[in-house]
Amino acid sequence: MAELKLGYKASAEQFAPRELLNFSILAEEVGFDSVFISDHLQPWRHDDGHAPAALPWLGALGASTSRIIMGTSVLTPTFRYHPAVVAQAFATLACLYPGRVVLGVGSGESLNEVPLGSEWPAPKERLARLRESIKLIRTLWTEDRVDFEGEYYKTVGATIYDKPEQPVPIYIGASGPLATRYAGQEGDGYITTSGKKPELYTDTLIPAVTEGARRSGRTIANIDMLMEVKVSFDHDRERAMNDTRFWGALALSPEEKTGVEDPMEMQRLADELPVERTASRFIVSTDPEEHVARIQAYIDLGFNHLVFHAPGPDQARFLEVYGKEILPRLRHA
Repeated sequence: MAELKLGYKASAEQFAPRELLNFSILAEEVGFDSVFISDHLQPWRHDDGHAPAALPWLGALGASTSRIIMGTSVLTPTFRYHPAVVAQAFATLACLYPGRVVLGVGSGESLNEVPLGSEWPAPKERLARLRESIKLIRTLWTEDRVDFEGEYYKTVGATIYDKPEQPVPIYIGASGPLATRYAGQEGDGYITTSGKKPELYTDTLIPAVTEGARRSGRTIANIDMLMEVKVSFDHDRERAMNDTRFWGALALSPEEKTGVEDPMEMQRLADELPVERTASRFIVSTDPEEHVARIQAYIDLGFNHLVFHAPGPDQARFLEVYGKEILPRLRHA
């Protein structure tokens, strides 16, 4: 079993850049091992929503901390960015903060890409673009004067002049079997999210990532298995439940939110949900032992890197309580 790592998900859709940075600095202070941030052009709700750009924010985080691993969960390197721009940006971050940077990538959401004029393709093309972008990024990190002629991307004599000594690990986010198999085959890490039906993990995702790893001569022990665990831990159960309302969009089904590119409409759909449903994606607990036992189920599946996403407005309180009551119990267990 790989070493257990416990991280903090910086809620970029919920907090302004400086406030989010302060929370992440506190996360290191109270004992978290990593901080991951999403890279959204638009948040999932309009009122009180935020969307700080991940790339400059990670530079500030690296300069403000000394120990934590930091990365994106996830960035889409296929529409708003040319893959070569992503390769350059993360090479620079890794030169500044050696051994501390992770590039987490995914095939994207229309909410972030369509507003800039992109036509939103079918899943097959989105995965094909992701595959090609990862191939180009890795080539640029290891070679100079790169002539690349792909189906979607092209470079002519391109060079990343400032490369880190070791290429940045690429973690691939996926929630379906095809992309998950690819993540197991090509990713240094695999990213998925908690709170879905147990059989999705046991019958689909774990077998898929295992098969992908086998195809590349590895096992999942060779992959950093990262689970974004959605938690609402509070000694007051009513508050723990109500905190999840901000993230109601997470509880919408793919059918309910597919094709919704306006944060105001996404917010309207989410606000119509009862709190029981908004809380359904979260581990809602008031008892530390019960909370740890529910998290343990993901460790038992093989996930060794747990990144906790808390929904409440008082993130400092969450971090201090979690650092005192939950992280030590998880490490002991």
